[in-house]
Amino acid sequence: MAGLANSIWTALVGLAVVPFYLKYLGIEGYGLIGFFVTMQTMLQLLDFGLVPTINREVARHSAAGNLKEAGKLLHTLAIVYWSMAGIIVLLIAALAPFIAEYWLQPKHLSYQTIEHAVMLMGLVVAFRWPIGLYQSALIGAEKLIISSGVSITMVTFGNLGALAVLAWVSPTIEAFFIWQACTGLVYAAAIRWMAWRIIGRLKDISFDVYELKRIWRFSAGMTGIGLSALVFTQLDKIILSKMLGLSEFGHYMLATVVVSGLYVLVTPVFNVIYPRFSSLVVGGDTAKLTNLYQLGTRMLATILFPIAMVLVIFAGDLVRLWTGNQDIALMVAPIIALMAIGSALNGVMHFPYALQLAYGMTRLPLTINAILMVILIPLIIFFALSYGALGGAMAWFILHVLYVLLGTWLTHRNLLKGTGRIWLFQSVGIPLILSLLVGLIGYFMLQRAEYSGIVRLICGAVLALIAVLLSVSVSSPLLAVVLKSVGWKKKILTA
Repeated sequence: MAGLANSIWTALVGLAVVPFYLKYLGIEGYGLIGFFVTMQTMLQLLDFGLVPTINREVARHSAAGNLKEAGKLLHTLAIVYWSMAGIIVLLIAALAPFIAEYWLQPKHLSYQTIEHAVMLMGLVVAFRWPIGLYQSALIGAEKLIISSGVSITMVTFGNLGALAVLAWVSPTIEAFFIWQACTGLVYAAAIRWMAWRIIGRLKDISFDVYELKRIWRFSAGMTGIGLSALVFTQLDKIILSKMLGLSEFGHYMLATVVVSGLYVLVTPVFNVIYPRFSSLVVGGDTAKLTNLYQLGTRMLATILFPIAMVLVIFAGDLVRLWTGNQDIALMVAPIIALMAIGSALNGVMHFPYALQLAYGMTRLPLTINAILMVILIPLIIFFALSYGALGGAMAWFILHVLYVLLGTWLTHRNLLKGTGRIWLFQSVGIPLILSLLVGLIGYFMLQRAEYSGIVRLICGAVLALIAVLLSVSVSSPLLAVVLKSVGWKKKILTA
């Protein structure tokens, strides 16, 4: 719940401040913020897989009862991270003139403004750089409440403070990035203090090359996974931006924004299960691991698939209310429908992925990503040539159906053998089928009714709730968890 609150709050604050940023900075200033976000995402490749590595190592040490030992690795990686932060500042400062003159194409902002803004971006990225390391250490120690609390506080402070600076101090892009740099430094200091307080420092601690040698294989594997995942998630946009007209590509990106809301639920769940899986693997408790793997997937699918079902059926109403444009709603709705199903399937596959990482089998997700990328390129080209932006969504849907089948097969050839079919048909299949049935019934009932968009969305929410309740009711373990979570006693379950 803490992780979910963090994701939702971050998303809401991010959406709420956009109109104000546009007001004070203009569309070109906001474009620079978008460029900064893209640059920050690409620079994550320089992480070299160390963030998921510290997560796994802290979880393993915590399970073994010697959490302080994880401090050796954390201290060593912290030195690496802060050194990398310095390199990033110098690198971006050196590239700033080139980016300002040859890469970005402003009409109103001056060359000097762009150059200064890019240099400040480097400072912001550098100050934020170590945050992921310390945050991952807290998550590995299963202190997600602390991690989420710090994140919520700093996201609020960073965004609302930026609005105050723009409104009352200086409505310039330089002032915006100076504030973000200060916020990043405070955030890094706060999360660092929290991480060391939880893990605890050993008396004699220093940079240890042996710690790097010990984790390099897993870290290298995670680097490959990160690179392939970045290409995997961005490849469709790169190809379609070349093949489609700007307007049609805009429809595809609008659908992507809507569907990305599903990951507000998926990400905090992954942040909880990955360290838990790692602890259970260290403890050798295969029975408990299997139960958590199946039940956790069932819980996520029970909520995720009904939400995706609402997006499939009521996407047109949602976009129409959001944009106020009927033509855009008609174009985007079928794209959202296909992408929502594909993204929901991708969401439940985070459980096999977490299982693979918990066992340290980085080669497995890397192999799966490589196979899918080979399939994705011809799929997108073929369908985009025939159906435009809708073809891109078709490729996304087909790809993730293949991902579920291929990923399940490869995962359970190596891990938790004999549970693959049970996981696929019960944990994933039952919630999916129930959501589809409820959605189809609701669609035919509302098809001829002339309700307003708001009423239709309310009906969609009711249908999603019905699908959730049905999925919970047909699963005794899940029903027991739900009843226990609301305070019901065991004797009521027996009765």
